[in-house]
Amino acid sequence: MVQKYQSPVRVYKYPFELIMAAYERRFPTCPLIPMFVGSDTVNEFKSEDGAIHVIERRCKLDVDAPRLLKKIAGVDYVYFVQKNSLNSRERTLHIEAHNETFSNRVIINEHCCYTVHPENEDWTCFEQSASLDIKSFFGFESTVEKIAMKQYTSNIKKGKEIIEYYLRQLEEEGITFVPRWTPPSITPCSETSLSSCKKQAASMAVVIPDAALKEGLSGDALSSPSAPEPVVGTPDDKLDADYIKRYLGDLTPLQESCLIRLRQWLQETHKGKIPKDEHILRFLRARDFNIDKAREIMCQSLTWRKQHQVDYILETWTPPQVLQDYYAGGWHHHDKDGRPLYVLRLGQMDTKGLVRALGEEALLRYVLSINEEGLRRCEENTKVFGRPISSWTCLVDLEGLNMRHLWRPGVKALLRIIEVVEANYPETLGRLLILRAPRVFPVLWTLVSPFIDDNTRRKFLIYAGNDYQGPGGLLDYIDKEIIPDFLSGECMCEVPEGGLVPKSLYRTAEELENEDLKLWTETIYQSASVFKGAPHEILIQIVDASSVITWDFDVCKGDIVFNIYHSKRSPQPAKKDSLGAHSITSPGGNNVQLIDKVWQLGRDYSMVESPLICKEGESVQGSHVTRWPGFYILQWKFHSMPACAASSLPRVDDVLASLQVSSHKCKVMYYTEVIGSEDFRGSMTSLESSHSGFSQLSAATTSSSQSHSSSMISSRGRVCHAKPHAAATCVRGRHGNPGCAVSAPL
Repeated sequence: MVQKYQSPVRVYKYPFELIMAAYERRFPTCPLIPMFVGSDTVNEFKSEDGAIHVIERRCKLDVDAPRLLKKIAGVDYVYFVQKNSLNSRERTLHIEAHNETFSNRVIINEHCCYTVHPENEDWTCFEQSASLDIKSFFGFESTVEKIAMKQYTSNIKKGKEIIEYYLRQLEEEGITFVPRWTPPSITPCSETSLSSCKKQAASMAVVIPDAALKEGLSGDALSSPSAPEPVVGTPDDKLDADYIKRYLGDLTPLQESCLIRLRQWLQETHKGKIPKDEHILRFLRARDFNIDKAREIMCQSLTWRKQHQVDYILETWTPPQVLQDYYAGGWHHHDKDGRPLYVLRLGQMDTKGLVRALGEEALLRYVLSINEEGLRRCEENTKVFGRPISSWTCLVDLEGLNMRHLWRPGVKALLRIIEVVEANYPETLGRLLILRAPRVFPVLWTLVSPFIDDNTRRKFLIYAGNDYQGPGGLLDYIDKEIIPDFLSGECMCEVPEGGLVPKSLYRTAEELENEDLKLWTETIYQSASVFKGAPHEILIQIVDASSVITWDFDVCKGDIVFNIYHSKRSPQPAKKDSLGAHSITSPGGNNVQLIDKVWQLGRDYSMVESPLICKEGESVQGSHVTRWPGFYILQWKFHSMPACAASSLPRVDDVLASLQVSSHKCKVMYYTEVIGSEDFRGSMTSLESSHSGFSQLSAATTSSSQSHSSSMISSRGRVCHAKPHAAATCVRGRHGNPGCAVSAPL
C-alpha cells in the first residue's frame, strides 16, 4: 500500500532570499541531522543572468535501522538523489528527491517548495509532500515501512528548527538582509545579435529540464516549454502549521497530513459544504486517523445533517415548554481544562413522563440542540482561553435513580439517542463524570454500554455515594468555586430540578406518532430508492412559460443517471401489480414511476436535457429554464456499468465499481422547486447566459426545436459555468432555510 504525506503550509516571517541563505548552509552536510552523512554535487546549471540555479546532489544517509536488517540488505548507507531548482526571478525553490538505493524494491518520492507568502512578500511559505511504496524487501516490508515513516516524521519536525538555527547563525554574523535578484544591465541588441538575444530571453523564462542536466546543454538549447510549476494557494484553501497548533492542537506530522488530505478530498467532492477543520478532525480521531473510515462516516453524517436541517436547529427550533420545565440538564461554566461543562441531573428526571408527553423524536431533537450548542461553546472557549478546545465535560448526577428509570420505552429512547450522537458527534465528549451512582446503576450500564464506542467509554469516571468528594474526585476536574450547590458546592446551579411531569400533559399514542412524524418530516428534502428497472420519477406541471425548475440532490448510495423529460399530456402513476417491474418498491414506498411502458421517446415525451451520470457521494444542484408549458418529469435511474466494447473481458475499474454496489438499489435525497424567472435571477438575460455542458442539447433530441434551456450544475469534479449555487440561493430566499448546507456551521 502506498503511504502518502502532505504537510501544512509552514510560514517563516523572513524574506525568501534570507531563507535561501539559511537553507544553503545545510550542505554539504548538516550536523543537526545526524543521519545526513554528506552530499556530493552531481550536476549543476546556472543561467547567464543568474536567475535560475539548478543543482543535483547525491545524498548519503545513515538510516537508523536494526543491524540485522542492514546485514540482510547488504548496505550500510542509503543514497538519495535531490534536485533543487531555484528561480530567483519568481522567488521559488522546488526540491525533488527520490531514493537511489533499493529503487526497484522501495519507491520514495518527495517534493518540497519554498515560495513567497501570497499576502506578505516579506514572508516565505514552505510545503512538503511525499509518497512511500514498498514493493518487496526480503519479507521485512512492514518493518521497513515503520522505520521509513519514523525517520521521515522526525526529519519533518527538525526541518523548521534547522532553518531557524541557521537564521540565528546568519544574524550573529551580521547578515539580516539579502538583496533580491535584479536582472543584469543588457546592452542594446544589434541586428546581428538579435537572434541570440531572443534565445537568451527564452532560456531565462523556463525551468531547466532534466535532460539539460544530463546532457550538459547550454541555455540556447533550452527554449522548449516545460510544465507549469505548482502555485501556492491562498490561506483559504490550505492549512497553516501555526493555525493548526493554535486552533486544532498538537498533531503529529502524519495526523496533520491526514487532516489536510481529507479536507482536500472534501473540497473536490462537496463544493461549498465543507465542515470546519475541528469537525473533520473529530471524525479522524474517532477512526484513529484512518482516512477511508473517517471519510465514510463523515459523508454519512453530512448527508444526515443536510436532510434534517441540523445546521439550523438552534435558530429554527424552540424546545417545548415541557422540556424547559422538566428536563433536568443545562450548561454550567467550564471545567479546569476550559471545556464547557454540562450538568445532567438524570436521577431527578422523569424520563417516562417526558417520553409520554413529548415522544422519542422531540427528546432526540432536544439532545441534538444541546450538542450543537456544545460545539458553539467549544469555539467560544477556544478564543477565550487561547488554546484549542474541541470537546466538553458532562457531569451526570444519579441521585434518585431507581427502577422507574428502566421503563422499557425510556431505555429504548436513550439507546436511540446514544446511537445518533455517537454517529454524528464523535470525539465531542472530553470527560463524563458520573456521581452518586446507586445500586441500580449496573443494570442500566449493562443495557447502555454496548452502544457506546470504546474510546468514549474510556472517558467515563464513575463515583458511588460520596466518593466524588475525596481524593481523585470532583475537585480534580472542576474548580471549587463552580461546584453546584446540590453537590455540596457553593455555586448556585440554574439547571432545572426536574420532577414528575403532570399526567395532564401526556399525549396519546396516535398524537405522539403524528408529532414524531411531523418533527422528522420538517425538511425540504425527500428520500427515494432507485432500483434496477424501476427509476424514481416526479412530475412538475408548468403553466407559465419561462419558469425555472431547480433541483438539489445527493446520491447517497450507488450510481444514478439523472434525466429531465417533457410531455404535453400528464402521465399517470403506474398501477402496481404483483408481477410487473412497477411492483418493486422500497420498504418506505418512496419509489414512484410515471412514464408508462407503452410511451415512446420522441412521440409521447421528449428529453430536454442530456443525461447526467452521478456517482455515489456526489451533490448536484442545477436548474432548467422552461420555454413551453406542459408536464416535466425529473427521473433518477439506476446506472448500469457499460460492457467493454473493445474486449469481452471487463475492465478492472468496471469490476471494482460494480463491487461497490452490492445490490441493484440506489438511494437519492432530493429537493425541487419551480421559480418564476423574475425571482430566479432578476432577468432573462442572466438566465440565458448561464449555459453549461449539461444544457447543450443534442441535435438529435426531438425536443430541440421545442425547448430551449439553460442549466447550472455544481457537483463533484464538474465546473460550474454559471454563477455557482444560484439555484440553492433561490431556494434559500423562498423558504428561509438553505436548500443545501453550503457552509455547515460545524
